[in-house]
Amino acid sequence: MMSRERKKAAALHEKLQILRSITHSHALSNTSIITDASEYIKELKQKVVRLNKEIACAEAAALRQNSIPTVTVETLGHGFLINVFSDKSCPGLLVSILEAFDELGLNVLEATASCDDTFRLEAVGGDNQVDEHVIKQTVLQAISNSNCSESSGDQEG
Repeated sequence: MMSRERKKAAALHEKLQILRSITHSHALSNTSIITDASEYIKELKQKVVRLNKEIACAEAAALRQNSIPTVTVETLGHGFLINVFSDKSCPGLLVSILEAFDELGLNVLEATASCDDTFRLEAVGGDNQVDEHVIKQTVLQAISNSNCSESSGDQEG
């Protein structure tokens, strides 16, 4: 019968051999196998950090390229409520949308806009004789015609 110490030593040796094969180590001593495993773990951690950075960059690029503005139009009794949101803001966007309202003859009674990094507009108007779908399409066209329709890589110098 094997002694308890021999069983522990055999189990440890077996586990070190498994660790050696997983980490692709060619070391022979237990200390070298553990050192190689430690280096392998460091490399894996660096790969995880690099891949997470790549994923974050790819997601951010996809959001910038695919950010489609949302426009909702609701009828409120004899008036209307228009909400516009875009992941990016650019010079002239608010003006383009307000000009679209003017072209449609919309009577805007109150509006709140935020044009920092993102663009938000909430407009409330009265006596609306224009179809909701027409308003939405006109606002989307105004956004498309503004400077925001250019790709983020095209910057004026």
